[in-house]
Amino acid sequence: MDHNTPKLSLRTIESSDYIQIAELMDLVFPDVGGAWPKTTIMDLIKQFPDGQICIVDSDKIVGVALTIKVSYNRYSLPHTYNDIIDENNVIQNNPTGDAMYGLDVFVHPDYRGLRLGRRLYDARKELCRNKNFKAILAGGRIPLYYKHADKLSVPEYIDKVKRRELHDPILSFQLANDFDVKRLMRGYLPEDDASKGYGTLLEWDNFFYEEDITSVHDIEKTLVRLGVIQWQMRTMHDLDDLMDQAEYFVSSLSNYKADFALFPEFFNAPLMGLQEGQNSVEAIRFLASFSDEIKNRFSQMAVTYNINIIAGSVPVIEGEKLYNVSYLLHRDGQIDAQYKIHITPHEEKDWVIDGGNSVKVFDTDAGRVGILICYDSEFPELGRMMAEQGVQIIFVPFWTDTKNGYQRVRICSQARAIENECYVAIGGSVGNLPRVDNVDIQYAQSAVFSPSDIYFPHDATLTEASANTEMIIFADVDLTKLKQLNTEGSVTNLKHRRKDIYGSFIKAD
Repeated sequence: MDHNTPKLSLRTIESSDYIQIAELMDLVFPDVGGAWPKTTIMDLIKQFPDGQICIVDSDKIVGVALTIKVSYNRYSLPHTYNDIIDENNVIQNNPTGDAMYGLDVFVHPDYRGLRLGRRLYDARKELCRNKNFKAILAGGRIPLYYKHADKLSVPEYIDKVKRRELHDPILSFQLANDFDVKRLMRGYLPEDDASKGYGTLLEWDNFFYEEDITSVHDIEKTLVRLGVIQWQMRTMHDLDDLMDQAEYFVSSLSNYKADFALFPEFFNAPLMGLQEGQNSVEAIRFLASFSDEIKNRFSQMAVTYNINIIAGSVPVIEGEKLYNVSYLLHRDGQIDAQYKIHITPHEEKDWVIDGGNSVKVFDTDAGRVGILICYDSEFPELGRMMAEQGVQIIFVPFWTDTKNGYQRVRICSQARAIENECYVAIGGSVGNLPRVDNVDIQYAQSAVFSPSDIYFPHDATLTEASANTEMIIFADVDLTKLKQLNTEGSVTNLKHRRKDIYGSFIKAD
């Protein structure tokens, strides 16, 4: 290559390209037979034209990726090179295959160092996503193994390449392009003396893959609209007064096609002002007398307005114990509950509230969601338990009286979004209740947070309310971005967990 800047472009291979492809294969693969016959390349172009990709510098082909379609269930198991290309150089392409199989990627020696191989791999990945293939599979040679075969077994050699203690021109490149070694294949290419006949089965999973959709109910919703109510505490005359105000917000969010409505913790506290002369324990238990009716009315609203509702939290009496419970009212009529796990000193001392014993993740028609009630957001173990159950959105209904209390919830919620690669919505209350002890003042600035990476806003905040103002806010969250982050993010927190040190945190019911 001369010292002029190359003019590179990527395109699919055409029939007229064979001579250049053959010359390049002869140059790159002299040790394993060189170029394939023209009939083989023509057959690839005919059977899977989109899978045959090249990079050209002006009119010169300088990099090539050749690919076929295969059955994932068949070729994710051990196989040989002849199962892919037989002794007559006939390609075993499966027109109905659900996975791609990388036959070869090769780059002109003069153009190495320009990361053309990565461009070709990225093009394959994009094709895999666009065509909804399950994965990209590849059988890989380990051409420098022969130098270490007298001292290292093949698994030991692969492990050292993974740890970058050794470099293998093929395996190191595939690992750098997010492929995982799934298994070792003995006798993959017997004539490959450098690899001692061994091959690695490599796999890159398409996390956007969707099984065949047979019903509208099977379609996974990927763009979800969150609605958060920043609730004004005010004097209420009765339960109907409270629920009319709540229904106003639910109706408004529904009109904007929101999938979820989030209310704050103890949004129903104004009802404590209906009964005078009570001590704090009596007041909170009086408030609990409304909770079953509130739950049922919200459930009716969820169905009527076609929106999933996180009904803040309410006190619930079970036996002699009092709990702080958040209800998830699904728009199909289902009802789920999350009990607050960690009870604040105030709740324990003034209201004698007990903590729950399990954290859950709920399947909804708009993603897998969890609920951390206020103080619970400050304990990373709970968010990690949810992450290990596949949570995509965490809702945090909160009540804080001062800005420093609010900051604890906000900052910890942002941390939960980052470390667990999920969205977190926080919703609080504002205003004051001068006639209600222990909930007399409020401070809130509700918000929706994302992980912090290139796929999301630079400050990892999708939206936030004005501080201490009654209002609603919206955020559209893209669940597919979470999948992309999980595999291709600048950092991948969930993948890099050190379970060998601290194990798993999941606790099933």
